[in-house]
Amino acid sequence: MLLQIPGVLTAEQAAECRRKIEKAQWVDGRVTAGHQSARTKNNLQLAENHPLAQEMGATILAALEQSSLFMSAALPLKVFPPLFNRYEGGQSFGNHVDNAIRQVTGTAHRIRTDLSATLFLTNPEDYEGGELVIEDTYGVHSIKLPAGHLILYPATSLHNVRPVTKGARISSFFWIQSMVRDDGERTILFDMDTAIQRIAENAPDHPSVLELTGVYHNLLRRWADI
Repeated sequence: MLLQIPGVLTAEQAAECRRKIEKAQWVDGRVTAGHQSARTKNNLQLAENHPLAQEMGATILAALEQSSLFMSAALPLKVFPPLFNRYEGGQSFGNHVDNAIRQVTGTAHRIRTDLSATLFLTNPEDYEGGELVIEDTYGVHSIKLPAGHLILYPATSLHNVRPVTKGARISSFFWIQSMVRDDGERTILFDMDTAIQRIAENAPDHPSVLELTGVYHNLLRRWADI
């Protein structure tokens, strides 16, 4: 499932986040790349333990908890602390697949990366290039979203970031371990949840709302891994 989630951060929150981290000391983005990814990764990154990364990451995690669309689509069990990257001056990230397991630096905590997420912090008109290009069974998708909007996609996807030829592209990126590891099963649950909410809105007293809600939770009970 490839899903755009608008307004995870407000435009004001995104601008404040960008303003705070824009002048921070950035490091080589390859510090969090695996062996294969390091060969094609050329960007800058805010150090994971930087106080601003932790402060802004907490803001993003709080915002995700308030996003019903994110919660329904991701069914998150664990969320990797958000990281921040910057592309400018022709920097890019070639085709790669994200590592299956990520360890939170300085801890014993690991997560399985079922889903990848990019939260855009820079508006599209402020830079040229920098599209996130994701390949799936339905083709190639080129994504460049307004500040505060998020793209959620399977971490198994082959993807890249096109060169930024003007301006700077600043984003947050992170991974999610879902309660339901299989993307097909997650998609069925998301579609069912969306349909239930639509019926409940149009006909709140319809008996199908209760019946379908029961089916949803029975499927979740069968598929969840917690």
